Amino acid sequence: MAIRVAHIGTGNVGRLALTQLIEDPRFELVAVCVSTPSKIGKDAGELAGLDTTTGITAVGSLDELIATHPDCAVYCAMGDTRPIQAFDDCLALLAAGINVVGSAPGGLQYPWNVMPPKAIAKIEAATEETGASIFISGVDPGFANDLLPFALAGTCQRVEQVRCLELADYATYDGSTVMFDVMGFGKPLDETPMLFLPGILGMAWGTTLQILSEGFGVTIDEVVEHHESEPAPETFEISAGTIEKGTRAAVRFEIIGMVDGKPGIVIEHVTRLRDDLRPDWKRPSKGGGCYRVEITGEPSYEVEIIPSSTKGDHNHAAIVAGAGRIVNAIPAVVDGRPGIRTTLDLPLIKGPGLTP
Repeated sequence: MAIRVAHIGTGNVGRLALTQLIEDPRFELVAVCVSTPSKIGKDAGELAGLDTTTGITAVGSLDELIATHPDCAVYCAMGDTRPIQAFDDCLALLAAGINVVGSAPGGLQYPWNVMPPKAIAKIEAATEETGASIFISGVDPGFANDLLPFALAGTCQRVEQVRCLELADYATYDGSTVMFDVMGFGKPLDETPMLFLPGILGMAWGTTLQILSEGFGVTIDEVVEHHESEPAPETFEISAGTIEKGTRAAVRFEIIGMVDGKPGIVIEHVTRLRDDLRPDWKRPSKGGGCYRVEITGEPSYEVEIIPSSTKGDHNHAAIVAGAGRIVNAIPAVVDGRPGIRTTLDLPLIKGPGLTP
């Protein structure tokens, strides 16, 4: 029997997750909730960009969605700029006995030592009372820097350092809130974007540091943040808007988890808006973008994951992967034990069946 699912959010990730919920026979879509008034009343197929009519029209409140009593809700509303609201939404779903998978709030990917204990206790109390469970994931933070490192390390005799990298050209990424407000592209270099405020990098990737340290059995003594920016040599256009000459056009940052005084777990990002910017910074072996896992140990590894898609470029493919990670986890989350679920305790997610 198909799992009855409801869906929240139809932005970059949500639209692609909704597509799979409609097309994947494992699921029966029963409700869609949106925050944009103009989307209310539209068919889910139209919101997903599909040439199909589902008969499920979008509602504008979470209460209306909860009233359909789905087995699981897929939560893809924006969490970067509204973490408290995203948390409260997920708590309301769990309190109603509805399992949740989602891309937000990011802190719930692995909340221990990241989120306030009171917040974690609220989620745990709700899941204990109703028997529901929640799994939050993504790409980075997400499977690229928890699932993949653990899979590789499972073949090692010794692990000394784990470094997870995203190396990508974001020129085609059209999420303006993330691009301009969060990462500060197109802004003066002396203007500090939200991502580079003290402590924010460590908070944003804190779930990754904590899940890796837990999985590898170490304690992070200190988190060190480093970032640098490169200005645009001239004015040019990207999908999200205009980058004026002299404004931020490339960034590189590291979040370093120090273990016994040495860099044990490192997250590194190099994000360009043009390929010719900062040729001295690391770049993918092929054009576009990649996720790279480097393990120093015995044996050592350098593994590069290069996402691609028949429907878009590397940025589109990465978003599809993030959506697929949470949607494919639905059966395991619904059938599993109550509580906060993470990559450390979920079974291997094999994904949809093979369709040659």
